[in-house]
Amino acid sequence: MKCIYYLSPTLKSTQEISDDIQEIGVNEWFLHIHSKDDSGIVQKEHLHSSNWLETLDLVRDGLIGAGLGFLGGIVLMALAAATQPFGAELNWIGYLAILFLTTCFGAWSGGLTGIARQNKKIANFAEDIEAGKYLILIYAKKGQGQKIRDMMESNHPEAELAAIDRHFLNPFADLELQSKQQKQSGKAA
Repeated sequence: MKCIYYLSPTLKSTQEISDDIQEIGVNEWFLHIHSKDDSGIVQKEHLHSSNWLETLDLVRDGLIGAGLGFLGGIVLMALAAATQPFGAELNWIGYLAILFLTTCFGAWSGGLTGIARQNKKIANFAEDIEAGKYLILIYAKKGQGQKIRDMMESNHPEAELAAIDRHFLNPFADLELQSKQQKQSGKAA
């Protein structure tokens, strides 16, 4: 499953896109909208807003923290083996406990860091969202991607194809930025 990102200029257009996406067979649960006022989208317009896994870097930073905690645990295990701070040789359960606890602590602290940060993928569109546009995330099952793009191109030329995320489950994968986004990143390089 991949995720296709569109930028819609107005709420009316976003509602129409939501309706059209459902008409071509995409379940409404696979359509999420990110805007300045996510709660207003849900309460007033009954559209699915993006969730905290999509908007925050919790998963990405949690995994980084777990990796760093794991490495720290290996260092602590080596230190415990070399210095034997508890007087007697630790058995394998003691070493495993050190590794487990440091990995969990790393994941927890990384997750806390991720809660405080906007998702790296969504951050690419922060200026557009702040300007009042609506970022539409459409999760396409295999074979639906081209159907969605064709429908959007013919029915909603006002919506801009912003990016394609071929590996939406991988928080480390980069987006394939499209159109204006590519031009801006190309100028910066």
